[in-house]
Amino acid sequence: MGLFSKDIATLHDLYVHQLQDVYYAEQQITKALPKMIDKATAPELRGGFETHLRETEGQIARLEQVFALEGLAAKGVTCPAIDGIIKEANEVAGDIADKAVLDAALTAAAQAVEHYEISRYGTLIAWAEQLGRDEAAQILRETLAEEKATDEALTKLAAGGLNRRAEMADG
Repeated sequence: MGLFSKDIATLHDLYVHQLQDVYYAEQQITKALPKMIDKATAPELRGGFETHLRETEGQIARLEQVFALEGLAAKGVTCPAIDGIIKEANEVAGDIADKAVLDAALTAAAQAVEHYEISRYGTLIAWAEQLGRDEAAQILRETLAEEKATDEALTKLAAGGLNRRAEMADG
């Protein structure tokens, strides 16, 4: 198959692998967000990214709690999906000269990250519940709620003016 390692034989194995995947993803996001903060020009977008950076640090701490509940050390496994999303965001942002258009692109890139995280946390919660890991599921729900709130805030920023400013840049 090749999609997952041979060590994944049970739902629990898959659950742990997915925890490692999202742990890696959150680590990469904490590296990418300061660059996005530096590139963003709209104060409200910069502020949103700064808030989400602090939230992401808390999300990493929560994942470490979940690993501890499993009796495991927190560790990540390379996540090609988040690497690709971040790479694409960097490439697109590097090609945009107009600051208003750049802000719209950064918002879209951040939403791609949020949607990835929402899908991962939703799956982890379902698996945790199936495996009887109710405490872990509750911890993961906190993070899922933050991810959804961030996505909603990004949508409001985009619809509330960022996209309009980008459109006006077209002339």
